Amino acid sequence: MNCMNNPAVRRYLWRFLVTMLLYVAFLVLAVVIFVHYHPTGPLAWLLAFLPALSIIAQIAAFGMYLAEEKDEFMRNLQIQALLWGIGATLSVTVTWGFLENFVHLRHMDLIWIYPIYCVLSGLALGIQQMRYK
Repeated sequence: MNCMNNPAVRRYLWRFLVTMLLYVAFLVLAVVIFVHYHPTGPLAWLLAFLPALSIIAQIAAFGMYLAEEKDEFMRNLQIQALLWGIGATLSVTVTWGFLENFVHLRHMDLIWIYPIYCVLSGLALGIQQMRYK
């Protein structure tokens, strides 16, 4: 199945590319300004929020893709992968939290939760797709 013939997929990939470029730009901007100028107050809050804003836009882009996807089978595969990814991410993070508290495992920064979710959802989608080949 060639997903590049699917207009919803093409629009999603374009939106994802734009939001990922914004994420990289906002993250580099924030790191450079924090390292060299040590901002405080509202500017610090804004700079810290900008990379998160692009992640929120990525999530919105995926939601828009699901709303635009006409193929019910493909939409169902994506939703199942999303749910498996959420469940796996919750399982990993809650287990990690208990390990932090009880056996003093190193603290996991919250910024890792979204990348963990993306990896686990991607794995789930791959497994879902293999089931139907």
